[in-house]
This record gives sequence, structure tokens and C-alpha cells, in this order.
Amino acid sequence: MVCGGFTCSKNCLCALNLLYTLVSLLLIGIAAWGIGFGLISSFRVVGVAIAVGIFLFLIALVGLIGAVKHHQVLLFFYMIILLLVFIVQFSVSCACLALNKEQQSQLLEVGWNNTNSARQDIERNLNCCGFRNFNSNETCSAACFKVHQCSTCAHIIEEYSGMVLRFVGGIGLFFSFTEILGVWLTYRYRNQKDARANPSAFL
Repeated sequence: MVCGGFTCSKNCLCALNLLYTLVSLLLIGIAAWGIGFGLISSFRVVGVAIAVGIFLFLIALVGLIGAVKHHQVLLFFYMIILLLVFIVQFSVSCACLALNKEQQSQLLEVGWNNTNSARQDIERNLNCCGFRNFNSNETCSAACFKVHQCSTCAHIIEEYSGMVLRFVGGIGLFFSFTEILGVWLTYRYRNQKDARANPSAFL
């Protein structure tokens, strides 16, 4: 059977959703590993990572069941959810790639001022204190604070922020195109009939 047939569409959808399942489990595993080894103490960051992993796992599960059973309702909702995820992810990925140095700096400073536990993780792991300036009367989780020879974290973070944003944007774009591929495959698969099955089963 040619690749445009029922079986090929089914196998491609199953493979795509197995990939999403692996990515979701990887996200959950990395979050658990980070908090287990003390690399991340912010439950908000871990919670977001785990929530995204569970959400992706549920989407993949719906798509996988819909593909295996050729379930019209499940495939319809899977297609709609995947399209919405594509729109959001594509927009965020483009925004990550389009940010200039000044916008990155402003975004980092806003994030720094609004996260306390994540800020402590950054100071401890990067061995720095404060964002652009630091008051010696304040507390700091970095090892250098004991000898009062700490540099600020801004220049260290900004050195890698552009690379991280490009990496995140690139990965996001890659997966957004797999999502639009999933939407197209689902739309085509929903309108195909299994030649080996009872024709009335499609209705």
C-alpha cells in the first residue's frame, strides 16, 4: 500500500504520538531529577515543567488511542487541541528568536525581580549575587558571598541568554512543525476508510 493510504497514515500518527509521549516523560523526568539533586528548589518552575509534561502526555495518549481505534471524536478533539498548541508554540518560538539584546535584558530583569526561589538557585549555581547591583546587607546563596568577592549575575546570565533563547526557539519551531504535520495527518486519516474493515464502521 502506498504511503498515502490508511495504514501509512495510521502508522505515522502512532509514531508521532509515541515521540510526544517520550518527550513528555523526558520533561517530567528532568524536572524530578532537578529537584531530586537540589539543582532546582523552585516548585513553580518544577510544577510548570511537570504540568507541561502531563499535558503533552495526555494529548499524545488521546492521539494514540484515536489513531489505533480510528475513533472519529477523539481524532477531532486531538486535531483541534494540536492546532491550538501549534499556534501558541509557534508564536512563542518566533518571539524567542526575535528578541534583541535590550529586550532580553529587560525580560531577564523582570523575571529576576519576580522569582525568589529561582533567583537563589541561579545565585548558588552561577556563584554570583544580585542582578545588576548587590547590597552586602542582603543575603545570597552563592559560595562567594562568604568572602564578599561576588560579581553580579546580569553579565553571566546575559552571556548565555541569547544562545538559550535561540536553542529554545529552534526546538519550539521544530516541534511546532511536527504539530502541524500531526494536524494534517489527523485530518487526512479521519476521512480515510480501512479497506479491510466493514465500511459501515466508518460512519
